[in-house]
Amino acid sequence: MMAKTIMQPVYRRRISPLEGMFLHAPYAIVTMTARIQGKVSERMLLEGVNKVSARHTNLRLRVEYDDQGDPWFTSQDVQALSIEIISRESDQHWMEVIRQQSLIPFDFENRPAIRFLLVQNPDRSELVILCHHLICDGLSLAYLARDLMTVMGDPSHELEFLQDPVPIDRENLPPGVKMNGLVNYFVDRINKQWQEERVYFSQKDYQAILEAYWSKFNHQMDLIAFTEEQTAILVEKCKAEGVTVNSALAVGLAAAQINVQGLRTYHSDFTIAGSLREKLAQPAGEGMGFFAGAVSPKFKYKTNLGFWENARLFNKKVQPLYTNKNLFKDPLVWSYLEPGILEALSFKMIGSMVRPSSPQSEKLNSFSKREDVISSMIKREKMDKFDNVLIGTAVTNLTRMDFPRKYGELELERLIMNPGGAYPLVFVNILAGAVTCSGKLSLMLEYSLERIRAEDVSKIKEELLNLLFMGG
Repeated sequence: MMAKTIMQPVYRRRISPLEGMFLHAPYAIVTMTARIQGKVSERMLLEGVNKVSARHTNLRLRVEYDDQGDPWFTSQDVQALSIEIISRESDQHWMEVIRQQSLIPFDFENRPAIRFLLVQNPDRSELVILCHHLICDGLSLAYLARDLMTVMGDPSHELEFLQDPVPIDRENLPPGVKMNGLVNYFVDRINKQWQEERVYFSQKDYQAILEAYWSKFNHQMDLIAFTEEQTAILVEKCKAEGVTVNSALAVGLAAAQINVQGLRTYHSDFTIAGSLREKLAQPAGEGMGFFAGAVSPKFKYKTNLGFWENARLFNKKVQPLYTNKNLFKDPLVWSYLEPGILEALSFKMIGSMVRPSSPQSEKLNSFSKREDVISSMIKREKMDKFDNVLIGTAVTNLTRMDFPRKYGELELERLIMNPGGAYPLVFVNILAGAVTCSGKLSLMLEYSLERIRAEDVSKIKEELLNLLFMGG
């Protein structure tokens, strides 16, 4: 089923280097799941999607290429949004739907890189918004889910149109965020090398590495659905202990991994995401797009201290890091890279896995093995070997979304986010996506079975809950 195309003035802009990092990455998929009480009909969803697509520019865009082979967004000749109704078989069925849908390539050049999937039964459903990172971040999908709930609950409601999103690029950085002279020198060298040896990638190339990636790696998800009472207790406990919920979750996950797996060097490596929306020269507000940054503190859990003491030490270390200088460190550099450089990273890492029978095999295998500026970047970031673990715990926490619970006859029971990433999941031991809505915290853990065993993740969940509610 497809939503109808909304007639708007033609929109066209170049895809930014930062957005280009996600273009054609098979693992760069973000999902937001709204668990809904009440009957959601096919018509309600179809009409709701039509209304939200009028509000959000990115729901009306496809990718096209100019004469130089550089990618642009355009709203011209865009095919309809994808909507699918799936009969709900169990409380966990929606997770299997996400897994299956992640294997299906997006049709970047014909329609928006997003799918709306209603896992439906008469009185309780999960609405899954499965979207490529090219056009969204986690907050994008939270606001989009709320907008959909609003118009499904009240079909007469008219949503306000949002301004076209202004991406993170060199013109939209905050005042004071500027390139270091030495870094600029190396970026210029990288750009010149890439101009001499650039390779262009197509939809067929993307489909080849997507098939190769999912035949090699097995992503799994495990949800911790905190009750309203548990959420309130945790929030109060964190206040009393002088830490944020974010710090408690991050340190709790690290400690739980140590308790289950034994101490590993990567357990000290964290990545904590943060929103850049309101920090930009032109704030993004509630618009769709990628507006996220991250800090990467190193913190060694001290087993001779209690959990909450460790959480306070971590909180004290991480809070000062949330500065524009740190949050924009990578986006700043990436904004000055030539088109195609960041996109090429996925093909460099995965190209050698493409099956020999694929028509794209010769091109992608050759590129993957070629020594060039991209391979140098991969080696520098230690992503040249899939047995390298670069991050022990990666956390994206949207914090509390103050959305209504009731939308006409519908009730939003909870939101659940899986944040996805810019790189293969196997480089991370555990990726966590947190969001609090309708008074309930949902914590999604995603992991690669090539990195960590499912039974260990189950034990880590138990350890985490024990630390959060019983930890000393």
